[in-house]
Amino acid sequence: MKRLVVVAAAALSLAACATAPTLYQPAAGPQAVGYSEYRIEPGRYRVTFRGGPGAPPQQVMDYALVRAADLAISEGYDWFRVADRFTEGRPDRGPRVGVGVGGGDYGYRSGVSLGVGTTFNLGGGPSLSTTIEVVMGRGERPRGGDVYDAKALRRTLGERI
Repeated sequence: MKRLVVVAAAALSLAACATAPTLYQPAAGPQAVGYSEYRIEPGRYRVTFRGGPGAPPQQVMDYALVRAADLAISEGYDWFRVADRFTEGRPDRGPRVGVGVGGGDYGYRSGVSLGVGTTFNLGGGPSLSTTIEVVMGRGERPRGGDVYDAKALRRTLGERI
């Protein structure tokens, strides 16, 4: 029993070490955690944010929006509209528990066993990435649910980064 506790503690500590936090930063490569953007034309960008293993979907989307706001502000735009969005991957649902029953017959003896186990994804869960295509503008912000004031969004969501 003592050995089982030691093994379980080692697995949990290894899992904790394997999960790195998702930071708002430029991506170092195509599959790296962070943001990247592609300028389609003046005032129109495709922004991607790839979260680290186990990052919540809302955090990944928020960081993509913050990057779009940063781009709009740096280029002198007041607002931006999300023209298209795409999320790749799916969130991890956490640890899983399994139950198994087995038996055997050894000629003159037989046995039955019951086992309960749990599994943990030591990689921290799958990575999510969100890509948004944004169109930027100046002046009065148009109405719509996918239109954001760049400076207001940066102030609001930027506090959480």
